[in-house]
Amino acid sequence: MNYELSENIAVVRMDDGKVNAVGHSFLDQANSALDRAERDAKAIILRGRDGMFSAGFDLAEFKKGPEASVALVRRGFEFLTRLYSYPLPVVAACSGHGIALGAFILLASDTRIGVRGDFRITLPETAISMDLPALLMALTASRLSKRHLTRAAIQSEVYTPAGAVDAGFLDEVVEPADLDTRAVAAAAKLAQLPRDFYARNKLAARSDTLAVMQEFLATMPRA
Repeated sequence: MNYELSENIAVVRMDDGKVNAVGHSFLDQANSALDRAERDAKAIILRGRDGMFSAGFDLAEFKKGPEASVALVRRGFEFLTRLYSYPLPVVAACSGHGIALGAFILLASDTRIGVRGDFRITLPETAISMDLPALLMALTASRLSKRHLTRAAIQSEVYTPAGAVDAGFLDEVVEPADLDTRAVAAAAKLAQLPRDFYARNKLAARSDTLAVMQEFLATMPRA
C-alpha cells in the first residue's frame, strides 16, 4: 500500500499484486494511511490496482480457526465503521472488481468512481451461505437504492460497473485511463469544503446507521 500526498490530497494505492485481500497487514497499512491523511490532508483517495479494487477478506486467515476469523472480521468491521464516519472526504477509485468486503468499502466511502470493463461488484454472502450481520446490513441499506436492496443484499446479484451506479455501489464510471484524473478532480472539489462542517454533517446524516454499526461492534467478542 503506497501513500502519496499532493496538493492536500492523500492518494492511497492498494496493491498486493493479487486481489487486494483484506488481512491484518492490509488493515494496519490502511489505518495508518487514514491516520496520516487526517493529520496532513483535506481529502483522501483509495485506489485499487488495475483491474481489482478488492476481493474482500483474506480467506487464508479464516483457515487458522474461529479465533483468527473473529479477530479479522472484527478489525474489518471496525475499519468500515471508521471509514463511514471519517472526517475527511473519501473518494474510492474503484479500478476493477469490488467483491464482498471490497464492495462494502465502496459503500463506506463518500464518492465512488468506477471504470468501464468486464468487472464485478457484488455482495456474495447469500450465494456462499453466509449471513449479513446487522452492521453490514445497516451500511448496505444506507447507501444502496431501495430498488436494489433485495437484489444486492439477499439475492447476491452480480453488477457490472454501469449497473453498480444504478444500484448505488458507485456514483459514476469512466474509462480506465481517466480514473486517476477524475478521482483527483473529485477529491480536489471536496477538499475545498470546510473540514469541520463536512465532518459534523457527515456524522449527523449517518448517525442512525453508525449507531447500529457501533452497537453491533460492542457485542462482538475480542480476540
